[in-house]
Amino acid sequence: MKLYKIKKSNIDKNGRGLYATKNIKKGTKIINYVGNIISVKESDNNPKFDNKKPIYLFNLNKKYDLDGDVSWNIARLINHSCSNNCDYEGKGLKIWVTAIKDIKKGEELTCDYGFSYDSDFKQYPCKCQSISCVGYIVRQGSRWRINKKFKKNYRVNN
Repeated sequence: MKLYKIKKSNIDKNGRGLYATKNIKKGTKIINYVGNIISVKESDNNPKFDNKKPIYLFNLNKKYDLDGDVSWNIARLINHSCSNNCDYEGKGLKIWVTAIKDIKKGEELTCDYGFSYDSDFKQYPCKCQSISCVGYIVRQGSRWRINKKFKKNYRVNN
C-alpha cells in the first residue's frame, strides 16, 4: 500500500497535493523524487527554468541537476509549507521525500522548497497559512531576513 494519495490541496487551492494514507513515522522514506538527469549547463541555459513558471529542479552535484517536471513524478505534487513535515534527502543521483516528524493519516505532505532569499523572493508568495509562515517561499534558514511588516501584512490581507 502506498503511503500517499493524490487529492485537492488545502495549500494550493487550484492544485493537488499528496496526503498520508496511514500514520507515517518520522524517518520513513515516503516517495522517490524522480525525473530527467540533465547537465547544470542545460538547466542554466534552458528557458524552461526562467523562474516565471513552476520549476521542479534539484541540484544533484556540480555537474548534474534533476528535472522533476515530468508526468510520472508524483512527488512534484508535494506543496511547500513553512511548517513542513517532510524533507528531501539525496544520495548520488537519487532524491527521496522523507518524513521529518510523525505524520497522521489524512495530513497533507509538505516540504520546504528551499528557495533562497534574494531580490526575487516576492515572486513566490507562500499559501501554507502555518503559524510560522512569513508570506513567501523562502528556506527556513533565511526567513529571519524577511521584514516583520511583510509577515504582518500577509496575515491581515489573507
